[in-house]
Amino acid sequence: MTCLWHRSIASGEEPTSTIGAIGVRISASIQHFVIDSSMWVWPLLEDLHFLGLILLIGTIGMLNLRVLGFLKQLPVAPLHRFIPWGIAGFFINVVTGFLFFMGMPGFYVLNLVFQVKMFTILIAGANLLIFYCTGAFHACEHVQAGEDAPPFAKLVAATSIVLWLAIVVLGRYIPFGEVPQ
Repeated sequence: MTCLWHRSIASGEEPTSTIGAIGVRISASIQHFVIDSSMWVWPLLEDLHFLGLILLIGTIGMLNLRVLGFLKQLPVAPLHRFIPWGIAGFFINVVTGFLFFMGMPGFYVLNLVFQVKMFTILIAGANLLIFYCTGAFHACEHVQAGEDAPPFAKLVAATSIVLWLAIVVLGRYIPFGEVPQ
């Protein structure tokens, strides 16, 4: 599969700069590793991607469910201690997602479902910043067992759950996304 995201790569022309030449070699190496080196690389990357999703959604999801009022027997603060696991899951997904993208860039760049997924991830990131920067987290950080979180924190938590579920669903539909020819 030829790379469609840079004219000199797609046309087979030699790059005009040293940086371009290095980029072409790196891109070709990653593409060879992900697609051609072994029939096990892509499935292994998918497994790691799903593991990252489990870590991410498991930790963020539990915290969000507690903020929404489920699992009221748990205080919020101990659930927050699992957030580094969610960050690790996100990092795993960034690395594996980058490798997927570099393995078939022409497919992903033109795929509308992929583009919507990336936009949804940006919105989820903004939602996370809202949670931590507006005081929504600080307002519910000290919520003890049996207590309710503030309404704004609940709104941010519900939005987070909806966004991450949308990201998972969009990810599953990427292979079926229409790529113009």
